Amino acid sequence: MLTSLPLTLLSLVLYNVAVFVLPGGAPATLWAEPLFAVPMLSGALFTATLGDGLVVLGIVLLFFEILKATRTGNASLADHTLSMLTFVGYLVEFLVVPAAAHSVFAILLVLAFVDVVAGFSITIRGARRDVGWGP
Repeated sequence: MLTSLPLTLLSLVLYNVAVFVLPGGAPATLWAEPLFAVPMLSGALFTATLGDGLVVLGIVLLFFEILKATRTGNASLADHTLSMLTFVGYLVEFLVVPAAAHSVFAILLVLAFVDVVAGFSITIRGARRDVGWGP
């Protein structure tokens, strides 16, 4: 059952911990905090923020969720159900909680939606190959 937990839930938990548990967690300033800066050959300075890091983590987790969606069996139903519940949790928090009205959270919401749609699409596509249509 633990393998059925959606990895996109980790992004949601990290966002909420950063905003509601850590001191000074105002989303407008928190997600703009620089993580690192790298001087480029062009002379420009590439700066990655904490929000960028969380979005990149969400994309990596989405990749592994899509890999999980290729599994077949009874666990895939639980996986899809929990992914849908995670998406609904993202959506409700985005609409109701003022701290979630931030572009970083909106991008994580879209990633959770892609997880749900990709999971169902991959499962349906795989099931279509398993069905025999003729003699």
